[in-house]
Amino acid sequence: MMFFQLEIRTTKNKGRGIFALENIPAFSTIEIAPVIIMSAEDRKQLDKTLLHDYIFEWTPNAEPQCIMALGNVPIYNHSYASNAEYAMDYTTETITIQSVRPIAAGEEISINYNGDWNDEKPLWFDVKE
Repeated sequence: MMFFQLEIRTTKNKGRGIFALENIPAFSTIEIAPVIIMSAEDRKQLDKTLLHDYIFEWTPNAEPQCIMALGNVPIYNHSYASNAEYAMDYTTETITIQSVRPIAAGEEISINYNGDWNDEKPLWFDVKE
């Protein structure tokens, strides 16, 4: 498996982000990261902290859980038209980041926090009350 050179940089409007240091072809695995699985009860506590913005839903069965992904995963910024997507592997307890189109060297790598790379459903930070 080929891994690509990445860099964490500060972005103008989103804090830190992950940037490609080389061209990444479409449908390439960018990262496979282990996850820490937490219960629904843990989630209630996490929702009261800054970590709320960095956890993912994890539902391999009827019991709702959440995860904290390790590696660079928490630093990928959101885009409704992302250039990468994530996939959960419940067996290996990992999350994989894969490009959905070619990504140029210097380009920020983004994922859609909705789960599907082109899902435009507004997220909690875009919902106007």
